[in-house]
Amino acid sequence: MSKVKKAFFCKSCGFESPKWVGKCPSCNEWNTFVEEVVHKPSAASSVRIFAKEGETNSKAKLINEISATEVKRLVLKDGEFNRVMGGGIVPGSITLFGGEPGIGKSTLLLQLAVQNKLKVLYVSGEESEQQIKLRAERITGANDMCFVFTETSQTKIFNQINELQPELLIVDSIQTIYSDLIESSPGSISQIKECTAEFLRYAKETNVPVILIGHITKDGSLAGPKVLEHMVDAVLQFEGDRNHTYRLLRTVKNRFGSTNELGIYEMQSDGLREVTNPSEVLISTREEEVSGVAIAATMEGLRPMLIEVQALVSTAAYGTPQRSSTGFDLRRLSMLLAVLEKRCGFRLAAKDVFLNIAGGVKVDDPAIDLAVVCAVLSSNVDMPLEPSICFAAEVGLSGEIRPISRVEQRINEAQKMGYKKIVVSKHNKGLKETYQGIHVVKVSKIEQVFKALFAQ
Repeated sequence: MSKVKKAFFCKSCGFESPKWVGKCPSCNEWNTFVEEVVHKPSAASSVRIFAKEGETNSKAKLINEISATEVKRLVLKDGEFNRVMGGGIVPGSITLFGGEPGIGKSTLLLQLAVQNKLKVLYVSGEESEQQIKLRAERITGANDMCFVFTETSQTKIFNQINELQPELLIVDSIQTIYSDLIESSPGSISQIKECTAEFLRYAKETNVPVILIGHITKDGSLAGPKVLEHMVDAVLQFEGDRNHTYRLLRTVKNRFGSTNELGIYEMQSDGLREVTNPSEVLISTREEEVSGVAIAATMEGLRPMLIEVQALVSTAAYGTPQRSSTGFDLRRLSMLLAVLEKRCGFRLAAKDVFLNIAGGVKVDDPAIDLAVVCAVLSSNVDMPLEPSICFAAEVGLSGEIRPISRVEQRINEAQKMGYKKIVVSKHNKGLKETYQGIHVVKVSKIEQVFKALFAQ
């Protein structure tokens, strides 16, 4: 019997130390070391994954001798997932898929497994076969080549992989899988790192894409060492509000595409439905006009969409004014209120200001600054804005209206949604006065915007 070895691992970066230290010498984080039992048997007992037949041992090549051939992706029926991944799943890639409990991670990936005509192996370490079957019956789709395997031992999983030879492997979740090479419990840092390394080696040697579902901690980060995100090719975050039916799929890391893309789904009884036109669901319909509402034309990656900005300005009831923001950076809201106070003379220092982005989305595009300002001013003077007007511009510290990127795509999206006017910066180059029926209002200062909207 081999001797049991104990070591300390950093939860942040995975650095191994023979004794506990307060500060990690690798990532400089404090109080991140945890003790784990480590036992590594001989290499002969480890899991072996063989490369495809005909492949030779790799060797170094000159960069000029490497052929830049375009990789053929696996294009799925889910258009939102394809867009977020950069056009489809790259063969041989490994993707880490994270999200809060109950948000719909397993539902979305099981939906991908049963709706695409691929040979898929769905490995579950959290649910039984009956639970997966009940969920699959609610999802519309019929894939005769979808295999389900409920197991947590990585050795048994690879035995099934070598027998089935799937075209896509889904593991739910990486925290439940354990390797015989490590004696610590499943979900520990050493187990997660070792199991992920084995799946990574399998993906690269066999050219089969692997999707790993990962748990997240209470602060919203992926559970396990930070090095886990460096090992994989793509990191996807599935998020949403439990009080809303909409779910957002964001890219945190993607070696094969943009990290700015956004996919939107609607949770229904028969699975997750793709939302192809997010502007329709993010803008509420009202029978009468109300103050404090402005429409902003924003961009998520290469995708233009319109969002609704709601503001409420009221007299501070308890002496100290409150500042609250949902879906928008609170510090940026404070900056915009200071600009209105200093540059434009609006007395908002003694008033409560509440801001909300409708639909439960979070936006960090500076192009919605002007919509935020106009919503605050509309609520302050208690005058509704025109229902056919929208905004797309950044506001500077001196009160100037700054130009933004991809302004023509925003204008075309506003025109498609039926808006008649859009307010932009006059410093945008090459803009016409009219785009297929929508009038472009060009301004350079906040004072001009206020006069154009509220002057009688």
